Amino acid sequence: MEIKTEELKEIIELWNLPENARQEIFSILDRNRNAPKAQLFRYYKENSKVERLEKEFAAASGAKYALAVNSGTSALIAALVACGVGPGDEVIVPGYTFFASASAVVVAKAIPVIAEVDQTLTLDISDVERKITKQTKAILPVHMRGLPCDMRSLTKLAQKYGLKVIEDVAQAAGGRYQGKWLGTWGDAGCFSFDYFKIVASGEGGMITTNDEKVYIRAQSYHDTAACWRPNRYARERMPGELFCGENYRMSEVHGAIALAQLRKLEHYLACCRKNKKLLKERLIGLKNLQLAPVHDEEGDCSVNLILLAPDSQTAKRAVSTVKGTGGIYDQTVRDWHIYRYWEHILERKTATAEGCPYTCPYYKGKLPAYHPEMCPQTVDILSRVVCVGISNVWSVADIDRLAEEILDFDRKL
Repeated sequence: MEIKTEELKEIIELWNLPENARQEIFSILDRNRNAPKAQLFRYYKENSKVERLEKEFAAASGAKYALAVNSGTSALIAALVACGVGPGDEVIVPGYTFFASASAVVVAKAIPVIAEVDQTLTLDISDVERKITKQTKAILPVHMRGLPCDMRSLTKLAQKYGLKVIEDVAQAAGGRYQGKWLGTWGDAGCFSFDYFKIVASGEGGMITTNDEKVYIRAQSYHDTAACWRPNRYARERMPGELFCGENYRMSEVHGAIALAQLRKLEHYLACCRKNKKLLKERLIGLKNLQLAPVHDEEGDCSVNLILLAPDSQTAKRAVSTVKGTGGIYDQTVRDWHIYRYWEHILERKTATAEGCPYTCPYYKGKLPAYHPEMCPQTVDILSRVVCVGISNVWSVADIDRLAEEILDFDRKL
């Protein structure tokens, strides 16, 4: 059916997008006004917004290659496959992350191994090393809530055991560790652009890598029809280039929105970092609540400030008393960001009765003993978290008010 430009514009207006994002999309439609159908497919077209997004994202991140996909989950799956993860392998994931991080491992036909997080809310390096086995193929660190993992230690650990590192940067676009973009420390970085993320295009994602082979294999998996190839129907140019994959391509509409958002990223993060710094300066006098450690204060996206209460009950009282705060773990709330509620994994649920990958004959290890109490440190820490979402548009008065409420609560403990 023919797509009429004016009809698309009416729909786009309903999305209530920022003006620069609307203009990016309208420019695509206007260029195609005289065509029988608007060309919203990123391949086989000149001046592709998705291609421009990839180039600007690579330049911003410092990665050699960037590949746009249709979601953060797609990015994880394609990156795992591109890095050679498959049947017989284990991948270590944190017990605090959205379920998609672990689900992607299963989709890639490997076994997820759940590890503890520490007070930074990121992977506990010592527990990661304890859980490495002969079957371990990769570590999947997650930069939760914009907080950077200890990537220096993680990459050294991976090198020691010959492991791949696939970073989940879904919640930390633009974050850094020791001056280097998150998502460029490992073999691949995976970003999400859904509605709740820092760079938001409704749906979408990105894979970054400095490894040409990983890049080419990720392209193959994200587009099994191989539209990305210089000669679509040619024989493979290198072993492992062509194989059956999925359709994870990003559309021109999502590319245009993400491109507009990317261009605002550094300003947005600068505002968040300034406001978080001001808030932390006002909370120096805390006696009972404590500021959670951060691996890299300068590289932190600063979209959240994490406080740790002495116990879970105090955390609950803080959340109910101080406006603008929230908790992370509450036994009455089923939250798929916490491993205890991943019954898909804990109960080894699969789409078919064969039970793959848990019954895979290529897997020679001992299956993890999944159960809700397997990561007690993670549960304890998350139950004591008081989380403050940082706004990029706070005034100094807003920060003063919030700081005083937190300090007043702390004084009364």
